[in-house]
Amino acid sequence: MEKHGTPIIQIQDVRKSFRAADGRERPVLEGVDFMLREGEIVALLGQSGSGKSTLLRIMAGLIGVDAGAVQYRGQPLYGPARAISMVFQSFALFPWLTVQQNVELGLEARGIGRAERAERAEKAISLIGLAGFEGALPRELSGGMRQRVGIARALVTQPDVLLMDEAFSALDVLTGERLRDDILELWTQGGMPTKAMLVVSHNIEEAVLMADRILIFASDPGRIRFQLAIDLPRPRIADSAEVRSLIDEVYALMTAGAVRAGRTTEEPEALRLHDRLPEADIARMEGLLELLAGAPFHGEADLPALAEESELTDDELLPVASALGLLGLARVQDGDLHLTLLGRRYVDGDHTVRQQLFGEQVLEHVPLAAHIRHSLEQDPERALPEQPFLRLLQQHLDPAEAERVLKTVIEWGRHGEVFEYDFHAGSIHLPDDQQDDAARTSTIE
Repeated sequence: MEKHGTPIIQIQDVRKSFRAADGRERPVLEGVDFMLREGEIVALLGQSGSGKSTLLRIMAGLIGVDAGAVQYRGQPLYGPARAISMVFQSFALFPWLTVQQNVELGLEARGIGRAERAERAEKAISLIGLAGFEGALPRELSGGMRQRVGIARALVTQPDVLLMDEAFSALDVLTGERLRDDILELWTQGGMPTKAMLVVSHNIEEAVLMADRILIFASDPGRIRFQLAIDLPRPRIADSAEVRSLIDEVYALMTAGAVRAGRTTEEPEALRLHDRLPEADIARMEGLLELLAGAPFHGEADLPALAEESELTDDELLPVASALGLLGLARVQDGDLHLTLLGRRYVDGDHTVRQQLFGEQVLEHVPLAAHIRHSLEQDPERALPEQPFLRLLQQHLDPAEAERVLKTVIEWGRHGEVFEYDFHAGSIHLPDDQQDDAARTSTIE
């Protein structure tokens, strides 16, 4: 297919907010400008909660925007577009319908007659490699086969644009790779009716192998931070020097520091009280530090190599690396992870030393943890319910993300003996051996 063809979807200065639990507007997207053209595959990368799926739903006409313009082939898009189809992470099949019936659903909704429906569905099922399974029920299929049904259902309407929202992430690695390769082969050979694809992914290698252009999303609110054009012929070989170089470049862009005054800094941006935290648990953080400190890395590692050695996915590795950078235990620079002197002390220390160092860094670099600790020290009971802190987060984050951030703060705080948590009461309190010290300090003040 010809690259850089006629614009199909154009998004200009789009903003979108959702209402938070307290009634406030929470910005999800802001200032998004994007154009999808005929003949191209675009991959969209970014951390969870950055608004990527929201952008896809806007492009499909499933939700509206608060400001800005969305156009399909030069015309304003105010509702679902018949020529735009989506494939979701979940297979979303009706379990009581056969493969044939699931694929025909979109055609039936458009009033297409039974004979034509059957013919077009059979062609789509055959195209996606499921010929012979038309009469099977979803429970009789593997995960990869069920996702193929979802793709056939999207393609049967012969859409201009196929939007894929992490369509391969629910599958095991080999099944996902096989399905991705089959889709790319159909695309390259012109077997797909689709003229353009937008793929949301958490897998950097997948994005490099698939896309003509990669967009990297920033969060809070979601916006396009970087764009990278890829001018390599398909099929692309994952182990080739060109592909590995591009993967390294995307890792570097994904882990680049804050953008200030139009320039990218290497230092992580200081958090605010209500900011989200990387989704990184203590065990993974310590495991990655120890791996980084030992052979063969000896304190410095290329992130793709570290991902392979640790057997972590990009979606797991990048938040852990970000958390280590935030806490000063490692430094992320140009797609590499470097152990800091503090990180070395942490790796070499015993359990007590590790707890002390971790607690000091959490209090210094995580404002919410410091706020909770200070609040506990001021309270006569040295204990507070978690709800006020959860409500504070919910003013800026959706309820699920607010709960995740508070859970992460509590886990980090407990590991660093900054505070403890009562799971039965849902309350946070000072460690027992620190309560008397806090009381004396409060009396003196």
